[in-house]
Amino acid sequence: MRIDILTVVPELLESPFNHSIIKRAKEKKLAEIHIHNIRDFSEDKHKKVDDYAFSGGAGMVMTIQPVESAILHLTQQRKYDHIIYTSPDGKRLNQQMANGLSIAKNIIILCGHYKGIDQRIREHLITQEISIGDYVLTGGELAAAVICDAIVRLIPGVLSDETSALTDSFQDDLLAPPVYTRPSEYKGWKVPDILLSGNSKKIEEWQMEQALERTKKLRPDLLNDDF
Repeated sequence: MRIDILTVVPELLESPFNHSIIKRAKEKKLAEIHIHNIRDFSEDKHKKVDDYAFSGGAGMVMTIQPVESAILHLTQQRKYDHIIYTSPDGKRLNQQMANGLSIAKNIIILCGHYKGIDQRIREHLITQEISIGDYVLTGGELAAAVICDAIVRLIPGVLSDETSALTDSFQDDLLAPPVYTRPSEYKGWKVPDILLSGNSKKIEEWQMEQALERTKKLRPDLLNDDF
C-alpha cells in the first residue's frame, strides 16, 4: 500500500510514522507513506496557499491551485483508489471503513487546514471525506495519522499475530472483552476462573458474553435489534 499525504505542516507527521506498527510496516515494505508539502506546489512567489473567503468573516481558505497541482502531480504517476479529505463534516471513521481502506493499493489524504479548502476542490477532486470525530482540530494532520494507523495495522503481515486485528473492538460491532495476563492473582485481585480453565469453548462463550455486556453498558449505540 502507498499513502501520499498532502499538508501545509509536514513536520507534524514526522514522529507518528517513524515508530511502532507503522514503522514496522514501512521496514517490511508492506506500506509506503510519503508526505508532501503543499507549499512546494504553489505558483505564488511567496509560496502562499491560502486567501480570504469571498463570504468574508474570520479565517483563511486553502486555494485551489497548489492543491490541484499537488494532486495532479501524483495522479499522473499512478492510479489512486481514494483521494481523501480530512474534514469534521466528513463520514465518521469506523472499523468497517478502515477494513475497506486497508485493501486499497494507493491512497491520497489531503489534510484540511485554516478555515477549510475551496469547495471546488471537494466537488471536483476529492472522492471521499472522512472525520475522526465531532470536534475541530487545528488541522487535518492528526486525523490523517489516525486514519493511516487504523488501516496500515490491518495489512496482512504488519502485525506479528495477524489474528490480533480480527479480534479488536468494533470488528464485529462489539467492544472487545476484558483481557488479563500474569500473575493470576495480585493483591487479592483475581483473574476470572474461566480463563484459567483451559476450556477453549467455554472461554470463547465467556468472551462473547463479556463483549456483549460491555457494549450494552458502554456503547449501546453499536447494537442493532439482533442483540
